[in-house]
Amino acid sequence: MSFRDSENEDGRDVRKPFLHTGSWYRMNSRQSSMMERLGSSAQVVRDSSVSVVLCVMIVALGPIQFGFTSGYSSPTQSAITSDLGLSVSEYSWFGSLSNVGAMVGAIASGQMAEYIGRKGSLMIASIPNIIGWLVISFAKDYSFLYMGRLLEGFGVGVISYTVPVYIAEIAPPNMRGSLGSVNQLSVTIGIMLAYLLGLFFHWRVLAVIGILPCTILIPGLFFIPESPRWLAKMGMNEEFEASLQVLRGFDTDISIEVNEIKRAIASSTRRATAIRFSDLKQRKYWFPLMVGIGLLVLQQASGINGILFYSSTIFKAAGISSSNVATLGLGAIQVIATGVTTWLVDKAGRRVLLIVSSCGMVASLLLVSVVFFLKGAISETSKFYVALGILSVVGLVVFVTTFSLGMGPIPWIIMSEILPVNIKGLAGSIATLLNWFIAWVVTMSANLLLSWSTGGTFAIYMIMNAITIVFAVLWVPETKGRGLEEIQSSFR
Repeated sequence: MSFRDSENEDGRDVRKPFLHTGSWYRMNSRQSSMMERLGSSAQVVRDSSVSVVLCVMIVALGPIQFGFTSGYSSPTQSAITSDLGLSVSEYSWFGSLSNVGAMVGAIASGQMAEYIGRKGSLMIASIPNIIGWLVISFAKDYSFLYMGRLLEGFGVGVISYTVPVYIAEIAPPNMRGSLGSVNQLSVTIGIMLAYLLGLFFHWRVLAVIGILPCTILIPGLFFIPESPRWLAKMGMNEEFEASLQVLRGFDTDISIEVNEIKRAIASSTRRATAIRFSDLKQRKYWFPLMVGIGLLVLQQASGINGILFYSSTIFKAAGISSSNVATLGLGAIQVIATGVTTWLVDKAGRRVLLIVSSCGMVASLLLVSVVFFLKGAISETSKFYVALGILSVVGLVVFVTTFSLGMGPIPWIIMSEILPVNIKGLAGSIATLLNWFIAWVVTMSANLLLSWSTGGTFAIYMIMNAITIVFAVLWVPETKGRGLEEIQSSFR
């Protein structure tokens, strides 16, 4: 049967994926039986966790690109402003334009992921990222910087939606939280790499290095299966079952999961043509949409991007002479804390980690805010001035650590879990768009706010994190250990 421009038995149009799912794992029952007879030598290939983890490791190159883009502006600020003669305002635009590009990417991401598949979307997202870094590396003035940053942002916007959705759709329920956290872990690794390499390489060379994640991702996409849930939704039943089989292991009975996914897809398809904006008044639509949007907006309103983008500037204000080294240390702590979350999230649960994380962020920002207000009131020659600088660094470290334990990875995990399949493309685009819009506002305003009042800036961020605590307590559901179809049906 040809999947291009054809119909399945239900009369629905089916389309071939932009990237074919590959033939290396498409095995019929006879071949699968032969595989079983190979014994222990084939065990690692048949192991579900190994198959899924390898897929996640490949798509995780996208979030590494995301993180490298986010971290690039911190270690390069002094060199770029000096070489190209940029003002603080012009550099603020450079830092924030990746968020503007990401907003455009976010608008397109949901429909791209629905129409051409998760893998096809990641392929398309990689190309403007590569071009954007090349444009920055050869920039002669701010116009080239801005153009390159917008192109990078577009790719990052698509990646930020597509990767967590792909991971959620391929992971078994008992591993979905841990594997979903790999998305944010990869972002933090990308940020740390930008900080580390920024200590040793000129900003133009650093931009060339930024090409690497996506250049490795592109060929890697040809070796992993497409999301089985997307294939089922497109009516590609043979491809759907082949994809799910390799993800769960060749010796695993997938019949129950196949039937659950088919029932959920069939139910959503019958209602798909009737979905209108007026239908969003139904709880099964407005509640998960409200939770997904709320978490992604509050994630950025926490101020994390402003702090990470301009961490070197903040450390200088705190009196730390080796500000770039301190920034690298902050990035390393973020990686470690996010790594801990990948272990905790399927044990402690999403909701608990969100609340604990937000409480820690409020306490740390209160400390940093008070410290900077006190620093402004005493002389730099005072013996307490240095002690206050150390306290501010401790507060920032605690903030980044607690953010990484919950508010960093979990909003993306929950968004990818709770959105109903028949509105996931549109709703996911809206949630991702608003996330990047708030990120742009925070990034664009951070330098200006810090110039106005460092203590006041952290006080504003503290209030936003206090709102997150209330939101998580009142509205965020626990999704640990539940199947995607079970989670989405619970809102009806």
